[in-house]
Parts: sequence; structure tokens; C-alpha cells
Amino acid sequence: MSAIPILETERLILRVPRTEDWSEYSVLMMSERSVYMGGPFSLDAAWGLFCHDVAQWTLMGHGALMIEECQSGLCLGQVGINYGPLFPEHELGWFVYPHAEGKGYAYEAALALRHWAFRERKLDTLVSYVDPPNTRSRSLAERLGAELDTEAPRQDPTDLVYRHPKG
Repeated sequence: MSAIPILETERLILRVPRTEDWSEYSVLMMSERSVYMGGPFSLDAAWGLFCHDVAQWTLMGHGALMIEECQSGLCLGQVGINYGPLFPEHELGWFVYPHAEGKGYAYEAALALRHWAFRERKLDTLVSYVDPPNTRSRSLAERLGAELDTEAPRQDPTDLVYRHPKG
């Protein structure tokens, strides 16, 4: 097990999820906004996902970090690395809450975590699994320099798989 990092960018702190993050997280996961992540989820399932995000740090040496704005202390969303039975490859994923959309926070957070994953965890590859209608995530993956990999394994055959550059 590796220590859970705290990553900082110019505007953000990426930190371990806390109990006080649950309320806003659960609202998102139980809403239609979670449709591209397999939702909407029940309260029980949302809680399981929240706990999963933290447990991966112990089990896999990576997991989810909440995105917090340095200046205000507001929680803006989450970025994480998933792996295990539901993810054929290490996956870089993200979401931001409605109040944080369109400000580049997901890009900044994903770039920081990707850099950490390659540098500190020495991962060979990272992909992002994206539901085809999720144009915002598709655009973000492309902005991050990820390219479609039509040959990559995927759990959901309809997912697009974006392979991230190692640099």
C-alpha cells in the first residue's frame, strides 16, 4: 500500500475523500447526471462507490481524490484511477459538480493525477472509458492528448477507450 498523496496545482488541491464530501457526492450519483457512470444509483450503491473510491488506495495503491479549490476550499468534484474486476486496464476518470463545469478544473486535476500515476506509481498505461454520448468527457480526453484505441479491452463493448500519452 502506498500513502494517499495530496497533489496541488495552481488552483487545486487533490485530496482524499472525507465524510463531509458524501452529501454532494450522493446527490450527483443519485441524479441523472451520473448516467454516463452507470447511474443513477440508489443511496446504498452510491455509498458503496464512495467507499470503493477510498478502498482502492489500500487495495491497489491508487484511487480517487476529491478536487478542492485552493482559494475557496469548495469541493468541485473528483478525479481517480480505477482498476480491478470492472476495469480491464487502469482507468483515469473524473467528474465535476455542476457549479464547477466549464472552468478547466477537471482538465487540471486529471493532468495532475495522470502525471502522478506515471511518475510515482510507474504505471505503463492509462485509459479513460467514455460512454459515446458523453461529449464533454470525450472532449476532455482529447484535450488531455488521449487517443481512441479501438483494440483496447473494455468491460462495456459500447465504451470508447481513450489511451493517454505517458508524457
